[in-house]
This record gives sequence, C-alpha cells and structure tokens, in this order.
Amino acid sequence: MEPTGEPAPPFGRGVVYTAKQSWKDLFIFKQRVEITNEFGETTTEWAKPVPLRNPITLVAQLSIKDWLFFTVGFTAWAADAFDFHSLAIQQVKLAAYYGKTKTEISTAITLTLLLRSVGAAMFGFAGDKWGRKWPMVFNMIVLGLLQIGTIYAVTFEQFLAVRAIFGLFMGGVYGNAIAMALENSPSDARGILSGLLQQGYCAGYVGAAAGNLGVGAAVESWKLVFWISAGISIAVGLVRSVMPESRQFIEARAAKKAHTGQINSFWKETKSMLKLEWKMCIYVIILMAGFTYYAHAAQDTYTTFMLVEKELGNTNASKASIIMMSGGIIGGATVGYISQYFGRRRLIIIAVALSMCIIPAWILPNAFVGVAISGFFMQFFVNGAFGIVPIHLNELSPPAFRSAFPGVTYQLGSLISAPAAQIVNAVAEKVSITSPSGKQVNAYGPVMGVFTAIIAVILIITAAFGPEKRGRMFELAQAAGVVIPTEGKDVSDLE
Repeated sequence: MEPTGEPAPPFGRGVVYTAKQSWKDLFIFKQRVEITNEFGETTTEWAKPVPLRNPITLVAQLSIKDWLFFTVGFTAWAADAFDFHSLAIQQVKLAAYYGKTKTEISTAITLTLLLRSVGAAMFGFAGDKWGRKWPMVFNMIVLGLLQIGTIYAVTFEQFLAVRAIFGLFMGGVYGNAIAMALENSPSDARGILSGLLQQGYCAGYVGAAAGNLGVGAAVESWKLVFWISAGISIAVGLVRSVMPESRQFIEARAAKKAHTGQINSFWKETKSMLKLEWKMCIYVIILMAGFTYYAHAAQDTYTTFMLVEKELGNTNASKASIIMMSGGIIGGATVGYISQYFGRRRLIIIAVALSMCIIPAWILPNAFVGVAISGFFMQFFVNGAFGIVPIHLNELSPPAFRSAFPGVTYQLGSLISAPAAQIVNAVAEKVSITSPSGKQVNAYGPVMGVFTAIIAVILIITAAFGPEKRGRMFELAQAAGVVIPTEGKDVSDLE
C-alpha cells in the first residue's frame, strides 16, 4: 500500500459504526490504513493499492528458506485435508463396511469438526508461546498415527471415537501452518501466496480423490487410502523437525533480551487481547462459520452426489472430483493474487456471487463431462473466495497472536458448521429424485444447491459489513508475552 498523506476517518470502534464504515469502504478504491511513527503516534490515512505485479516476479522474491517454510506450511495443510477427505470421499464404502447409513457415517465428520476448535486453541497458543516448530511436529505425527488407528477400528463406536480424537489434532494444523508460511514471505507477495496456501486444502481433496480412484471400488480399499494419508502426515512432521524456527518469531522473541522494557506473561497478554479484541473475535468466527458451511456444502457430499444421483461409478466420480478441485486450486491462486490490488472483501463478495450463478449448471448435468466442467468452475469461485481467507485472517489478527487467532477463529467457525454434511445427507435421504436410469434415488443435487445458495447469501452480507486491514505489516509485531511500552502512548494498536 502507498500512503497518500490524505487523512481518513479512524477505524470504527463500535459495531454499528464499523459496519457502516465497512459498507462505504467497499465503494472507495483507496484503503484505510493506520500509520505509526517512531514515537508511537498513530494516525489514519488513505492509501492507494500498489498495482499488481507479475506473479512470477512476486514469488521470485522468496529466498530458498522462505520457499521451504511456505512449502512445509502448504504440505501440512494439504496433508490435514487429505486426512479429512479420506473419509468424506469414501462415505459410501465406509457405510457398506460398517453396515450403516451414509448419514450415520457422516456423524464422524461432525465429531471431527466439533473438536477441531479445541485443538486449534491448544496448538495455536502453543505456537504463539513456544514457536511454530515443535507444536507442528508433534501435531502432524500424532495426526498420522490416528489415521492408522482409524484403520484398526473394529466397531463403528471405535471408529467414531478415533475420529473424534483425530478432530482434536486436525484443528491444530491450520493456525501454525499459515502463520509460518505467510510471516516468512514478502508483504506484497502475500496475496498470491495466501491463495496458493489455502489451496493446500484442495490439493488434499485431490490427493484423497486420486487415492480413491487408484484403490478401486472394493469396500475394504478405504484402508489403503488411510495408510497413504498417514504416511504423508508423519513425513511432514519429520521434515518440519529438521527445519529452523520461524525467523519472524525468533526476532520478535529476541526483543526480550534487546529491550529493558516490561515483559508480561503470555497468558496475561492473552487475557488482555481477548478483552480488547472480543468483537473482532466474534466477527471472524461468524465469517468463518459462513465460509466453512459454504465449503462443506459445496464439497463434502459431492462425490456421494455423483455416485448416488448421477450414477457415475467410482472411477468417473473420482476423476470428476479431481477435475473439480483442480479448478479450486487455480481459482484460489488467481483470486488471492487479484485481492492484493482490488481488496479482500470485494473479491470475496464477487467470487461468492459468481458461484451462486453457477449452481444450476453444477447440479443439473447427468453426463461425466457436464458434471466435471461445472464442478471445475464452481470450485474455481468457491475456493477463489476461500483463497483470500489466510491473508485476511492474518491481517485481522492481533499482531502477536497470528497463530492462535486465525487457528482458533477458523476452527470455531468450523465447529458451528460441523453438522453441514450430516444435514445434507439427512435431508437428501428423505427426498427422492429420478436418476438418469429412471430409478428413485436420494435427492443430493437440489439439497446441495439450495443449502449452498442460502449460505452464500449470508456470507456475502457478513463480508460486506465486516472490517478489512489489507496491507497490514507483520514484520514489526512483537511475540506474545513481550510488551515494550511507549511512555504516554496507547500501544494497543502497534504492530
């Protein structure tokens, strides 16, 4: 961002004032920014977005070490998604294996999502207090071991218990992964990197779909996909163990030794942060509830929809899933990159609105080609909007809590959206539709279409009236637990 020197009204402090200000800012191309001088004095100015640069030039700024941090963060998030979608994509197999309905199998998805927020809090605060490295190492290795535990769950009750514990550790990945990946990258490259990073989730989905395609349709073949995902998670943890701690975290913690200022305890500062930022916490949780409902509605039961309603068969359904999520990967990188110039909220709203326009084409085709192409464009915009989430959350986060805040708020949003797949399955199994062969089958398409459209409208409204801090700098942030006071000045907004 390029400050213009033109004074701007300060960021709103009240809920209604902030909502009105955010709505008006959507139609002002300049960005409201806070400028802090060397004396700790903060003023609010209008800033012009820097014109988009060649994306190759942007990513070329990253050093080899920066790329390693980004790659491990991306791979950790992809492995997390692979683990999760190993179950979601194979619901039909698991229902046959345990002799349960698809709705009962989707209970495991609900339990996983319910406990993710607890894991996000545990590992997020651990990452902000002790660093990004060892919490992630422990998290990824245990995640892999729990995938193996799922394979050896003999009864359905054991299966549900393991998946519930799995959710605890699944929730710990996101916050540390995005903090590590983005805080070690140049600020003007963070838009495109955010888009790429979020698509680790799509890459995990593609990996699970490819695994499902490779092992075939046999009922017990689901176990091999779980073995593959377990190996990837454990490998990521081992690779992270030989890498150094995040540079920004080390430099921020070094402030303890470099300054003679006050050093507060981590938990005291955490309490202070929650007291000051509780409104932002609630807003981001609502935003992420909308985003995660939106994604789960558009993704989790789509393979089941192709198998049951469209009668595509395991091979074609898996191929269509891979094509579909390839669109998500491209969309996330593209929209994330453009958001660096046009704004986070504007691009979220545009992408979500365009995905709504595609819903009829997404659920009506019967042929493989139609389903695959419409799925590609649907996920281009769904994950295009979601590709902005990592950088948007980091910019809205209290600077010292860029691991805990995004992780906890993201997973609390996921907690609210936990029943999404179960709702779709339950409603679809009570409504019938005529399949291409003339049989009466579960009406997944209409249910998914209506559900996704409702959530999309809510998400657009939430983004339109919410705050944005595009271009916020991470480099000046202190580590949690370190406070260097500026005499006579309010430092609550210092970055």
